[in-house]
Amino acid sequence: MPKITMTVNGQERSADIEARTLLSSFLREDLGLTGTHVGCDTSQCGACIVHIDGQAVKSCATLALQNEGREITTIEGLAKPDGTLHPMQTAFHENHGLQCGFCTPGMIMTATDMIKRYQASGAPLDEKAVRAELEGNLCRCTGYQNIVKAILDASTQMSA
Repeated sequence: MPKITMTVNGQERSADIEARTLLSSFLREDLGLTGTHVGCDTSQCGACIVHIDGQAVKSCATLALQNEGREITTIEGLAKPDGTLHPMQTAFHENHGLQCGFCTPGMIMTATDMIKRYQASGAPLDEKAVRAELEGNLCRCTGYQNIVKAILDASTQMSA
């Protein structure tokens, strides 16, 4: 079995894995980072989104071996080491941007990448843009209104 080494949430992690292991499985089963959810097994729902070298990627659609030497951030890695939540996590809490919570990690990871990209480009982030950006993330509970509200709120907080 090949050995893989990557940085996950700021810590170098290594393991011997089967070549066919998906990144989502590696994170959940080998590293115990169960915040990355797998909801569909077809890369349709977005619950498995993590950041790979700073970009939002569906971890169920990439092999762990493809990420040798890369920087991976999961939902567990967004909060500060002292437990202070990331502004996006706080905004989801304060704006009731979740119900069952299953899609929430993927939504938050997508949203943080979205805001970073919009801020870098200088393009305005409004409700229409947020809804378009969330097309790869499915929520079966909320109707998205409070999710969009949370993302727009966090965008303001993250630009301050």
